[in-house]
Amino acid sequence: MPQSSFYAQCFYRYLFVIIEIKLMNFTLRQLSLFEAVARHQSFTRAAQELHLTQPAVSIQIKLLEESVGLPLFEKTGRKISLTRAGKEMFRTSLEFLDRLEQLEQKFVELRGGLQGNLNISVISAAKYFAPLLLAAFLRLYPGVNVRMQVTNREILIEGLKENRDDLIIMGLVPDGLAVQATPFLENLLVLAAPPGHPLAHERSIPVAHLAGEKWVLREEGSGTRMAMEQFFAQHHLPLHVSMELGSSEAVKHGVMAGLGLSVMSAHNIALELAEGYLVALNVEGFPLRRHWYAVMLEGRRLNPVAHTFLDFLREQGAQVVAQGVIGRSSPTRGKGRKDTKPPTNLPKN
Repeated sequence: MPQSSFYAQCFYRYLFVIIEIKLMNFTLRQLSLFEAVARHQSFTRAAQELHLTQPAVSIQIKLLEESVGLPLFEKTGRKISLTRAGKEMFRTSLEFLDRLEQLEQKFVELRGGLQGNLNISVISAAKYFAPLLLAAFLRLYPGVNVRMQVTNREILIEGLKENRDDLIIMGLVPDGLAVQATPFLENLLVLAAPPGHPLAHERSIPVAHLAGEKWVLREEGSGTRMAMEQFFAQHHLPLHVSMELGSSEAVKHGVMAGLGLSVMSAHNIALELAEGYLVALNVEGFPLRRHWYAVMLEGRRLNPVAHTFLDFLREQGAQVVAQGVIGRSSPTRGKGRKDTKPPTNLPKN
């Protein structure tokens, strides 16, 4: 199809959507606000997502209800829910907004490249490989601007509830929260020890031999600590925490200094394992096999940049991290490999 014809087709498709909305006497902005309130079942969270005040959202929803001639929400105590008319409006608003999103994607392609902002937050343990992913992505899409925040699990979950970021990268998906979690990379949790530890050169170490060890762990609530506590509880072993530290980097240096053992992601200590500053103990049941996830609130609508980045993680994330060096090879759009090279020098469970 000639490019001029494609432009025309996109324009008329967009015009058709706008005319349909105008005929019903409400604006596209009101429709977007309604969709956010209906999805969150909350005026407050919708306002936070859209960077508006709650009164501004409430006024627009009231105007929308006046245009429709029917109530769209009903209140029960402090909770809101969709009326029958609201449910019909929600279904239709999703169809409209999906069509507009598809159109926006087409316009991005016609402009010759992806442009816009990408806001992500990552758990501190992911800071060791997240730059590899972003560097590879920006090589493909240099018009994208990235803001990345590195923080702990508690702040990540708080941000997730408030819908602050496009995507969050974490190793343990929170319970009790409606989220969409996309696994994109295997996360091997290894039992790290200094090279001079008495068990450093042993093979097939029984789990019971860990009973008397001291442990250097992250704060309570961190993903690696929760995995460790669960493992010890399953094997009915006491967990003697000799030191609690607030970052993966501090834990790593604590183990190297001989303060105790720890469970850490192999991505965090790949260099230390390769250089011999740390060893991964060959304990039965290790490494613990988990995944890294790209997480967002269920129902969140991703902009074209975030949508493309999520596809990139799913299709090429494992390959990029396995290569380990920025620029070693050039990933290509839509031709990602899902196979990955496991870290070396790790025990096999």
